[in-house]
Amino acid sequence: MTTLQSFMTQHIPMIEETMYGEVKRLDIPKNLKEAMLYSLEAGGKRVRPLFVLAVLDLFNKTYKTGYTVGAALEMVHTYSLIHDDLPSMDNDDYRRGKLTNHKVFGEALAILAGDALNTLSFGVIARMPELTPQQKVELIHLFSEAAGAEGMVGGQVLDIEGEQKQLTLAELEQVHIHKTGALLRFGIEAGAILADATAEERSHLVDFAYHIGLAFQIKDDILDVEGTTEELGKTAGKDEASDKSTYPALLTLAGAKEKLIEHYEAALQALAQINKDAVVLEELTNYIVKRNK
Repeated sequence: MTTLQSFMTQHIPMIEETMYGEVKRLDIPKNLKEAMLYSLEAGGKRVRPLFVLAVLDLFNKTYKTGYTVGAALEMVHTYSLIHDDLPSMDNDDYRRGKLTNHKVFGEALAILAGDALNTLSFGVIARMPELTPQQKVELIHLFSEAAGAEGMVGGQVLDIEGEQKQLTLAELEQVHIHKTGALLRFGIEAGAILADATAEERSHLVDFAYHIGLAFQIKDDILDVEGTTEELGKTAGKDEASDKSTYPALLTLAGAKEKLIEHYEAALQALAQINKDAVVLEELTNYIVKRNK
């Protein structure tokens, strides 16, 4: 078993237990709770919360706060998937090999389940007893930027506006720095805040986050071309069918793979600047670049 596999085996159940517990304790309508848990329990790689924990591991810190912040982060990621799959957005029937939320619960409840996960996530961080008020304010501030108009939501708008257009590489990067990279960056920065990293260490981690966020999206674009629906757990070839600008479409498949390696190597170089044993972060980076789904 590799270091990353053992790390995931140890920590993913704790992330999920924390996340499910935050929803199950709520006194809310039964069908709303079921819809929220349906998408949270659908599985997934849990990459974003794993980055929080991997940064804590880098600085030899305890993981408890990372489980809570990671759970909040995964809630926002899950809400974004529920909304992305809606007919007015990507109009997908399957996510992680299961029917999408709106196919099971209807569009109205799916929208509300996503809204509920989004807003709950900020309360989860606000209620953390282990954090100082200053840490809570900084985390919530960065989280709101990453998840909202300045981050993921703004990137989604740029993505929609870019459909059936030929974007430049710079324009495409702007889409994905926001749409995909912003939440990954938050997970990495959140870990740095929880670990009391220095300003210099945090700067290198932000640089790392920039490159790994783009690498993540380039790999997704490559898998959309090379993967199958069964492997991906969602509709393969959807980007090409909807005439989206992607890295393979812009650079060719071979060019996209070269760009992937470029960002992968730059991410590892940023990590090396911290001058600490970053074995888990390095293996997580390898996983993102070499995954098949």
